[in-house]
Amino acid sequence: MNKSDLASSYKALAALCVGLFLTLIDQSMVAVALPAIAAELDASTNQIVWVVAIYLLTFAVPLLITGRLGDRFGQRRMYMIGMAIFVIAAGLCAFAPSIEVLILLRAIQGFGGSLLNPQPMAVINRIFPREHRGTAMGYWSAVGGSAGMFGPVIGGLVVAAGGWRWVFAIYIPVGIISLIAVAIYVPQLERTTSAVDIPSALLSLIAVAGVTVAFQQGPEWEWGWAVWAALAVGIFGFYALYRRQKSRGDDALIPLKLFSVHNFKYGIIAVFTLGFAVYTVQLPVMQYLQVELGMGSAAAGLVLIPMGVMSVLVAPLAGRLTDRIAPGTVSTIGFGTMILSLLLFGIFMISGASMWWLLIPVTLLGIANGLAWSPNSAIALRDLPADAMGAGSGVYNTSRQVGAVIGSASMGAVMQVGVAYGVGFGMGIAMFVPVAVLLVGLGAVRQFRA
Repeated sequence: MNKSDLASSYKALAALCVGLFLTLIDQSMVAVALPAIAAELDASTNQIVWVVAIYLLTFAVPLLITGRLGDRFGQRRMYMIGMAIFVIAAGLCAFAPSIEVLILLRAIQGFGGSLLNPQPMAVINRIFPREHRGTAMGYWSAVGGSAGMFGPVIGGLVVAAGGWRWVFAIYIPVGIISLIAVAIYVPQLERTTSAVDIPSALLSLIAVAGVTVAFQQGPEWEWGWAVWAALAVGIFGFYALYRRQKSRGDDALIPLKLFSVHNFKYGIIAVFTLGFAVYTVQLPVMQYLQVELGMGSAAAGLVLIPMGVMSVLVAPLAGRLTDRIAPGTVSTIGFGTMILSLLLFGIFMISGASMWWLLIPVTLLGIANGLAWSPNSAIALRDLPADAMGAGSGVYNTSRQVGAVIGSASMGAVMQVGVAYGVGFGMGIAMFVPVAVLLVGLGAVRQFRA
């Protein structure tokens, strides 16, 4: 690939990063706006929970299908359709007259995010040569890592300046810019499959929905029979989906040849553990800062800024190193640093440490994010066959999101039990839960090979 072609690929990457940022920043931005939404729309606690939960549900559940839709209809086209749905729904959310309408629009917005989210990873792995994919994934991960970190800060400023409706309204101009940039810079790639297996698609919806609903609603449903019924449906759905894929060969929704790629197998295990840990740690940290230390929400959000800054700075470097040194080396350092960070969080919280002490694990976690995410994505996906790149991206993103849902439920359960012994103890002991899971991820990335 000559310099001109490589420059064009980076322009396409920049255009695609806008969509990633929007879909990932949404969760943390909207969370900040929930008290204002509840006050204006007279919403119950359960309704407010569903403003976030429904987005996560409609985002995560279709990912196995939407990834394969990119193979069938073209990643560029599916990205643009997803972005259009996301932006229109967000714009309508800004004018929602009631909490019920807002929840419905959030469901549509989540589906738009699900359509666009798997496409960029597939595009990156098709437009960049193998020796540059780590670097490209480094920039990609820097944007993804910064989204969750800066979301609370941006959300707090927007709500304070203009009210909660502006949290949704600001998506409109940014989304339009993304659509224009993608139309100009992202190439229309060859379609790699002729059809999407409808029975498999339905089974995938049942499987992912069953598992996601079980863990997402488990605490609210008090882990009663409905939770276990949903989980049983999900597990049966995955079993039936597996059986269906065996009979479909390369036309399967999830071609089983994906799992013959050594690094992909271990990469999806690792990204599950990353989703479990990284998407859940902010809740106990923010609870500790605000409830135990008495900080305001804006000040507590500012404490997390070093995390985002270090992630943005380190991820591109980690991506470049991934292209140059033995697979798994950078990932191993990243997972080890993340484990150390969470252990320090737990120890400091249990001991009642001040905010200044927490800046140490906050900074370490930012470094770990940069070292863990981009190498894992690059190594897991770069050897996949081109005709199943979208399907592989869908599986990869589903693993991350399901990990996040299960992680949130697990952390929440431990926090509820631990807080009886004090807020600091409850939040601190919860930080040890993802440590155990990350040890599995550490073992997985150590299996990466050239």
